[in-house]
Amino acid sequence: MMSELIKRIQHFFEKYAFGVCTRLGEKLGIATSSIRLFFIYVSFLTLGSPVIIYLVLAFVMNMRRHMRRRSTIWDY
Repeated sequence: MMSELIKRIQHFFEKYAFGVCTRLGEKLGIATSSIRLFFIYVSFLTLGSPVIIYLVLAFVMNMRRHMRRRSTIWDY
């Protein structure tokens, strides 16, 4: 029962998360789980300041994705 709940929560976060840890893992060649653990541990030690960094990275990634899909007036 408890493991089913944990799997559902994990699936939710993997599906709807921003993808910052995955992107950093791909760029740096480090396992995604290691980066996630790093963010969690450092967040506890520094009272949440890496969460701000995480959200800024998510915003930048989202803006870059949006700018790539943007069309110009010459495309019409």
